[in-house]
Amino acid sequence: MALDSDMLIYPEDLDQLNAALSRLLQGSQAKSALLVNRLDGSLVAQQGFTEGLDTTSLAALAAGAFASTREIAALIGEPEFSVLFHQGRKDHIHISLVDDSSILMVLFDDRTTIGMVRLYAREVSARLARVFVDSRNRPHPASVFPR
Repeated sequence: MALDSDMLIYPEDLDQLNAALSRLLQGSQAKSALLVNRLDGSLVAQQGFTEGLDTTSLAALAAGAFASTREIAALIGEPEFSVLFHQGRKDHIHISLVDDSSILMVLFDDRTTIGMVRLYAREVSARLARVFVDSRNRPHPASVFPR
């Protein structure tokens, strides 16, 4: 799986990404976590309760929300906003940047707090970013990219 033009996600990378998302859910008591390709809105990984959710649409809309928010930030002189938060009556969404090409989306309810979600999202985002750096730095077999 490719996240951006110079990176492949190998099965061992995906295992690490999913493990990090699972730790986020355990620590924060959130319901589900989605890792989204910021560049094209595709879903990279997901953990937690996603049955009945259109995770493909959620991923695409999260990427679109960040794209429009970047323009809002520019209008007020900010390079961009790194976190979006949407509060509903019973369900809430925390969306944050992991790196230049990925977004972490956490869905949660009143069993936890935004503070717990933010704490664990920040911690896990650092881990996710390290997995991406390692993957980008890994030499790619010549047979995968014929020239």
